[in-house]
Amino acid sequence: MGYLADLYIRVSTDEQADKGYSQRNQEEMLRKYCINNKIEIRNVVYEDHSAKSFNRPRWKELIQSLKKRKNSVNLVLFTKWDRFSRNAGDAYQMINVLRRLGVEPQAIEQPLDLEIPENKMMLAFYLAAPEVENDRRALNVFYGMRRAKKEGRYMGLAPVAYVNKSDEYGKKYIAPKEPDAEILKWAFNEVNKGVFNTEQVWKQARTKGLKCSKNAFWQVLRNPLYCGKLFVPPFKDEEGYFVKAQHKPIISESLFNEVQDTLDGRGRNYRTKVETVDEFPFRGFLVCPECEKLLTASKSKGRYRYYAYYHCKGGCKHRTNAGKVNDAIQADLLRFIPEIQDKKLYQEIVTKDYLEQTREVQTEKKEILNQIKDYESRLSHVRELLATREIDASDYREMKTEYGAKISALELQLTKFNHDIDNVQTLIEQGLTKIKEIGTSVKNGNLSEVRKDIGSIYPEKIVFDGSKVRTRRRNEFVSYIQLINSELGKNKNGTKIDFSTLSRQVGVAGFEPATSCSQSRRDDRATLHPVYNT
Repeated sequence: MGYLADLYIRVSTDEQADKGYSQRNQEEMLRKYCINNKIEIRNVVYEDHSAKSFNRPRWKELIQSLKKRKNSVNLVLFTKWDRFSRNAGDAYQMINVLRRLGVEPQAIEQPLDLEIPENKMMLAFYLAAPEVENDRRALNVFYGMRRAKKEGRYMGLAPVAYVNKSDEYGKKYIAPKEPDAEILKWAFNEVNKGVFNTEQVWKQARTKGLKCSKNAFWQVLRNPLYCGKLFVPPFKDEEGYFVKAQHKPIISESLFNEVQDTLDGRGRNYRTKVETVDEFPFRGFLVCPECEKLLTASKSKGRYRYYAYYHCKGGCKHRTNAGKVNDAIQADLLRFIPEIQDKKLYQEIVTKDYLEQTREVQTEKKEILNQIKDYESRLSHVRELLATREIDASDYREMKTEYGAKISALELQLTKFNHDIDNVQTLIEQGLTKIKEIGTSVKNGNLSEVRKDIGSIYPEKIVFDGSKVRTRRRNEFVSYIQLINSELGKNKNGTKIDFSTLSRQVGVAGFEPATSCSQSRRDDRATLHPVYNT
């Protein structure tokens, strides 16, 4: 009975020019071998993939064909074992797969009878040798490229605004490409100015002729290659470091460092849009009166100038003149923010009212002091019992531990109450100072300075209905100071003012002080700690 074989001819792209590895040469040798050994050829498979793994298109097709015609093909022939695989582990697994299909793999120039156990050692050698060669070649390439980097040579395809060149001796290098290099230099300067954000600079650079994606442009701005430096990455016990590059830089090192500071936020003075903050100080706090979505803002070009608008997006057509909205919110703030004439007086009034509101807390503090005194008395009595030998030492230690733990817990609660009084006075002072600062900024028309406190002034989002400002809730502490102002205004004859009619609710919002943590567990009174919404 004759043998039926499939011929497997593989040559990777980087081996095409190597002597003895051409497809024609392999096919000629395999056909001659089949003629001499009276082997019939069923199919010839040509592969143009690396042998590092069996993830090769033609090989997969061959395996599928063998599975369909199981036991009909006897052999898969190739010239050498490195044509079959360059990975020993994968090769052994594939040999087992072929044998289950009734197929014997064989290299005609390195024939092995795999039924003989000792021949598996030779197979391991044949398979390991090309794998070692691959690893050695890869290592040599790695060390060669690392050495080139240490010498300041850029390896690979030229980056944006550079072009690959070779000198008269065939040595390759990169050089600035015009006009891309000049445009990129302009882009670095524009980012450094901080007038436009990165995306806007990229768009302008593209209109000037720079061919670069947005993501690539961001990487360019972060790449020290453009100021004449290359980074040598860390390897084993050698740390990473920068070296001076051999290619000509496009920008100076000082400009590159300044751009990094700008991108990192140090020295950044631009916003996410071209418009200044003064034109849209309330963007992010305004809600559309039609669809209740958050409004954004932008400029619209008119015949002679640009017009600023707060507007909705996502299909909603609502938009309002930014100046009109800003004026309305400024007027609302002027009505809402109270005058603080004597900060010390307000601090005394609010503190006094706070103590009135926390009368239950003071009572609780007194109860804790009485409990501590009681446990200390019991502990003293226990000592007397021990001294008169009416109880033994073990009973004394047990009672001392129990009473000591209770006294420590009560003293911890007492410390918290003492701290609350001092803390609330500090918070009240901070809140009054902040009200005064906001009032001054609003009066002077510096709305951009108020932006960081808008979330505290208006805890809920703001709606402008076309004529006035609406919001669900305003800052409770500011409202509380307004109540005090109204009471002070009523007092014309210098008599003592009764603040008992003032609101006992100092709500949780913004920069205002509120009541203590213990008090918040009763009657929904607010917490001591203010929250600064920015």
